[in-house]
Amino acid sequence: APAPPPARHLFSDPAEVEALRKNLLTWYDRCKRDLPWRALAATEPDADRRGYAVWVSEIMLQQTQVATVIDYYNRWMQKWPTLQALAQASLEEVNELWAGLGYYSRGKRLQEAARKVVSELAGRMPRTAEELQKLLPGVGRYTAGAIASISYGQATGVVDGNVIRVLCRLRCIGADSSSPAVIDRLWDMANVLVDRSRPGDFNQALMELGATVCVPKAPLCGECPVKQHCQAWRRKLFGNPPKVPDVEDCGAGDCPLCPPATEPWDSSLGVTNFPRKAAKKPPRAMRTATCVLERRGCHGAPEYLIVQRPSSGLLAGLWEFPSLPLAQDLKDKREREELADHLQAWMGRPVAARGLRFIGEVIHIFSHIHQTYAVYSLPLDGDVTLDPALSPSRWVTEDEFHASAVSTAMKKV
Repeated sequence: APAPPPARHLFSDPAEVEALRKNLLTWYDRCKRDLPWRALAATEPDADRRGYAVWVSEIMLQQTQVATVIDYYNRWMQKWPTLQALAQASLEEVNELWAGLGYYSRGKRLQEAARKVVSELAGRMPRTAEELQKLLPGVGRYTAGAIASISYGQATGVVDGNVIRVLCRLRCIGADSSSPAVIDRLWDMANVLVDRSRPGDFNQALMELGATVCVPKAPLCGECPVKQHCQAWRRKLFGNPPKVPDVEDCGAGDCPLCPPATEPWDSSLGVTNFPRKAAKKPPRAMRTATCVLERRGCHGAPEYLIVQRPSSGLLAGLWEFPSLPLAQDLKDKREREELADHLQAWMGRPVAARGLRFIGEVIHIFSHIHQTYAVYSLPLDGDVTLDPALSPSRWVTEDEFHASAVSTAMKKV
């Protein structure tokens, strides 16, 4: 069995825990950002509406910056202020509002879960983290804890990227912070620390600290309300711990939470020695040929053909210009020929490869894919009859294109 972590990695002193809670909440009351979901959570008397408001914000904030989310959140809550309103919306409407926010499956799962609450749970949101995670698709451990603590006052901790960083610095946790063993220990810590009388505020305070003060690079340690509890800050001030450890220090290389011996403390990094993360795999490279088919509309304005992507996988259900994934090493001539064959299937008539005009390349970085779009243009004379057996498709004006559920990558194209 792995060795248990020494006491210095834990929050085992009740007096220290209480002082940390008090200092953090005092700072939060004074310095917290004015965010629309916080205002709703603080003023909405109806528990289900409050839970829904927090839920939407937490889903949108996954992998997305606060500044980006605010506008999307306000428009979403204006259009669908309740679970019942969202449950009645179409996936197309959800995708249109979500367009540009990224990670599009989030919106789809949010709507699916709203429909489940209305149809199977009588419109009543689950009240505990355990029930939220169990009953709502797309709601994981963190999101469930956030909703339960902020909306319903359950004294349960939360662990997201910001909390991981704060806790790893507070307790000099240098093992791989993405490993299951470390994540489990961080959840244990979060559940010990959470303030029992103000769990939602405490969890938001901990996340706020990581987002605004205890940031990944150049943290503002001088402004930190809990620096006196931070072992990484003390180590930065006073150097390495003594060679002879006391009873609470780590043993010789058998601590599951200490940095590996091959990665010693780097004094030039200070508190940013923590957290340690496993090296990320580089995103895989993909190349796609995309063609903007253009015709003259009935009112003389140009129109463009867009087609709908499959209902699962990357960018599921969104609209795009006709596109074809390519092998990385295709020559220019062969790339044109493959795209021409692909377009011929759509149009039901031959397409000459030489008629495709190369416009340029667009690069878009997804979380795990480095995508290059080779963009071509093909103006058409007269009407084109599309095969109804293929994916849904439609002709749109430029304004209609931008109002459709299209990805940021397609807007670049």
